[in-house]
Amino acid sequence: MMGQMRDCGDPTKGGDARGRGQGRSTPVRRLIRVAALASLCGIQVAASAADGVEGGFTGLREINPPAEPDPGTASAIVGATLINGLGHAPIADSAIVIRGPHIVAVGPRATIAIPAGARVHDAAGLSILPGLIDTHFHNDTGDEPTEMPALILSRGVTTLRDPSLPIRDYDPVRLGGRPMPRCFLTGRHFDQEPHAYPHDAVAIRSPDEAHAAVTRHVAEGASAIKVYYRLPLELIRVTCAAAHERGVPVTAHLELVDADVAIRAGLDGVEHVTSFGTALATPEAAEHFRGAVRRDNEARRDGRYRLWAGLDPDDDRRARPLIDRIIEDRVVVSPTLAVFERRGGDRDVEAYHIQGFRNMLRFVGQCHRSGVPLVVGSHTAVPHAGRGWAYQRELELLVECGLSPGEVITSATSRGARFLGCADRLGSVEPGKLADLVLVEGDPLADIKIMRSVRHVMLNGRWVGDAPRRNP
Repeated sequence: MMGQMRDCGDPTKGGDARGRGQGRSTPVRRLIRVAALASLCGIQVAASAADGVEGGFTGLREINPPAEPDPGTASAIVGATLINGLGHAPIADSAIVIRGPHIVAVGPRATIAIPAGARVHDAAGLSILPGLIDTHFHNDTGDEPTEMPALILSRGVTTLRDPSLPIRDYDPVRLGGRPMPRCFLTGRHFDQEPHAYPHDAVAIRSPDEAHAAVTRHVAEGASAIKVYYRLPLELIRVTCAAAHERGVPVTAHLELVDADVAIRAGLDGVEHVTSFGTALATPEAAEHFRGAVRRDNEARRDGRYRLWAGLDPDDDRRARPLIDRIIEDRVVVSPTLAVFERRGGDRDVEAYHIQGFRNMLRFVGQCHRSGVPLVVGSHTAVPHAGRGWAYQRELELLVECGLSPGEVITSATSRGARFLGCADRLGSVEPGKLADLVLVEGDPLADIKIMRSVRHVMLNGRWVGDAPRRNP
């Protein structure tokens, strides 16, 4: 049975944790530590010092590998404008050759030899991109368990990570027999009582329990661990060390522990822009918020907006050291802005809601301009998007924060793949990568809203629903 629908503001790096706690750690030194730990677990680690350890975990796997097509059958998609997910210049009139599940050739159509007998699909007038990656998807919307994953697949999301549900809750998705996005899971989040979501939580009261829970989650198929907001700092530190020993990253939803100290404890990712509120606010405002949340989980709902309305995201005394810490440790941020969106004219919205959300946008914009790696998480159900369109609304809000459409697409594809630890296979349109593709009508580099105009989706070299028309 699925857990209750969560409400995150709306009723609707690898590394050695001890070293992180003792001082600032350079990306290269952290990369060496990750490689040493991961090698014990048979995990490949990206060796690019330029990337630091953003996405330093690779070789991580979904719980539901898609069915594979006939490995001997070749197909080609020709005529589309290629946006490869790496930020490169688009290629007009491109050709992509696919054999089995893999991309084998990519480039301008005039330079690519189409194999004899290949099925050739005409995609003129469309743009072709890597399949989209939703880094924060909750499959507890009250639908039948396979409905929402299938819906977002039809809208271009070929990979997702659910950061809370018990792994067994994904059995209907894994075993249902219909095409589904690749599902990366954290399993239940690590928390302490009183739990906001008891179905989704595992109580961690000691270092031994943290180690045991990490071992159990990874054995069950977790490709990351999520720590929740009542878990104290010392157990965040222990959890990070235990997870890194097993080759998986740790991401966090924070409310009570300040983000800068949690990052120093070893986090690889932070979920929700609101997780940074107490680190940005004045000590008095932060403690008032924490006290209210300690007494009552529900105090988070309205309290976040009051906290954010009263802080100044441009105050370098607090924002700059926090952003520097995020960058130094190559922590990835999934802002999930769409779930917090409040605008004038919305029902039951007051001035502090509107100002609080404006400040969230401003802070994410600051993060982007400073070089913080941002990824795209939908949170599934949000106030300003229809059912199944939360991901596209998040893309639009990131543009509002100051990212270009091309930068947003990179965040939605290759950077998302690095965050999930699957960039060795997914996230870009390149030879050797798996053929997870989305075709949209128009140019999303000119207008990110074009990402709502999904026409065709390919998963693992197989079309989901209709394929583009075949050339005779």
